Amino acid sequence: MREKPAEQHSNEKDSQRARRQRFKLLALIAIFAIPVATAWIMVEWRIGIPEQRTAHGELAPAVPALANWPLVEPLEALEPGDWILAFDCSTQCEALADQWWRLHRALGREAPRVSRLRIGGDGPALPGESVAQWTHTPEWHSPGRVWLVDPRGEAVLTYAREVELRGVMDDISHLLRMNPEKRAAPELEVGNR
Repeated sequence: MREKPAEQHSNEKDSQRARRQRFKLLALIAIFAIPVATAWIMVEWRIGIPEQRTAHGELAPAVPALANWPLVEPLEALEPGDWILAFDCSTQCEALADQWWRLHRALGREAPRVSRLRIGGDGPALPGESVAQWTHTPEWHSPGRVWLVDPRGEAVLTYAREVELRGVMDDISHLLRMNPEKRAAPELEVGNR
């Protein structure tokens, strides 16, 4: 049996190494190109993109920040960093206040992250509820309207009086899940041990 010359053996090793390097380069290009191509196909041909709406309320870009609402009472009773369920209680106040109190309780362990603000009405505040009055009626107001305000004080969603409670509950639960609470973790101080 005849052995291959050393030069031919070296050329075969070089070509195998070159093939391996080309394969690695193609694999690296594929790792970055496949997700981009997949996203482009999804957007262009609308494949795999949900069509349904997730929010039951309407977006509220015309509603100013809570600090700019024309309210008589100061809002110090509201917890800073909480989501706020504000509702107009100018008609059928007792029933509305009870309805939103029950929804608040139904949030379970997430309930402490939400505060209720009743605007209007004569009765006493229910547990966990702050009460305020309008100084004048703003143009974006309507009787029985409900607003969901984020922790920064911006109105996110608004609901008409006839809204289904399940829809509001779903929206609040979804927003709380998507915006986890950022509790301050106890940190160790290096100098004090």
